[in-house]
Amino acid sequence: MDVQEQLSDEQVNRIFRALADATRRDIVRRTLAEEASISELARRYDMSFAAVQKHVAVLEAADLVARTARGRERIIQGNPETIRRAQQLLGRFEQIWRSRIDRLDALFASEP
Repeated sequence: MDVQEQLSDEQVNRIFRALADATRRDIVRRTLAEEASISELARRYDMSFAAVQKHVAVLEAADLVARTARGRERIIQGNPETIRRAQQLLGRFEQIWRSRIDRLDALFASEP
């Protein structure tokens, strides 16, 4: 399946805006390794519980994490599928630019 079929422009924007923040990238990294409650995550950062909740909400809107209820706790788990899609998109951009660079190299090599 083509990456463009999988991700809309709005989805791409949400993903990369969410990943632009270091705390959110760290939350994604942690929750891809193992699930964690918002309380557990909040203890790891020098910010309020509410601020961590807001970061998680941004990540959830970008489909980078999923939140599930387990009793009174909200458990956060990273979504590797969204990361894979973003990686595929970046791979396509890399292919485009490598192709352009190869054409420039060939052009320069053909000049006397």
